[in-house]
Amino acid sequence: MSGTPVRASVCMATYKGSAYVAEQIESIVAQLGPDDELVIVDDCSPDDTVATIVATIDRLGESRVFLTKTDRNVGYVRAFEAAIKRARGRFVFLSDQDDVWTPGRHEAMIAGLARSLVVAGNHSILGRNGARLWYPPLRASGSRRHVANLFGILIGYRPYFGCAMGFRREAIAGGILPIPDFIVESHDVWIAITGNVRRSIRHLDEVVVERRLHDSNQTPLGIRGAHAIVAARWMFVRAILEAARRARSRSRSR
Repeated sequence: MSGTPVRASVCMATYKGSAYVAEQIESIVAQLGPDDELVIVDDCSPDDTVATIVATIDRLGESRVFLTKTDRNVGYVRAFEAAIKRARGRFVFLSDQDDVWTPGRHEAMIAGLARSLVVAGNHSILGRNGARLWYPPLRASGSRRHVANLFGILIGYRPYFGCAMGFRREAIAGGILPIPDFIVESHDVWIAITGNVRRSIRHLDEVVVERRLHDSNQTPLGIRGAHAIVAARWMFVRAILEAARRARSRSRSR
């Protein structure tokens, strides 16, 4: 792709993901176009995740996959941030290390960004025939209900998951990046907040990824304690205020 503009970048953060990362890489590169790329940042994995990734790249003969490693363990939010900084594409998508992309996902997500800064689709549970978690699905009809979407985030009732999200490059500077220091989890919710605050987010009705549930998922699977819930909601309030501040600053600079 030397000298050719990159159309889409898929950003993946890995950590102790050797069990499933090869299958995920295969599901992604099967949908990439010749001018797309997969950017992987490994967060100092202590196991053979990096070796597995390298072996997979070699086995597939892939020149569109780029792997870097952090100098120390920085956590998945900062690892994703590092991957986004390395992305060169016009469109940027996030990917977990242990899921599987559904057929047609890549082009559907790109189409969803035709007129919106952020796109978000639905997910199902791998191996459970389309079954989902308890969250109500995202609906295309709710894309412009920005206040309702933000309220849904605050009460934990909007299923924005990074593995089913993407954004246009122009959403990065002064919007998505830098991810605020107080965002210590839920970087995907920060991106969704940015899209809703800027009134430019598109929901897809389709399921775009199958999530693999296991004991090592970074996103909590069970019911969280009261303290954790309150802390998360306060973090989301701060995120909305910060996204609004950045949006105002961007408007003044034009």
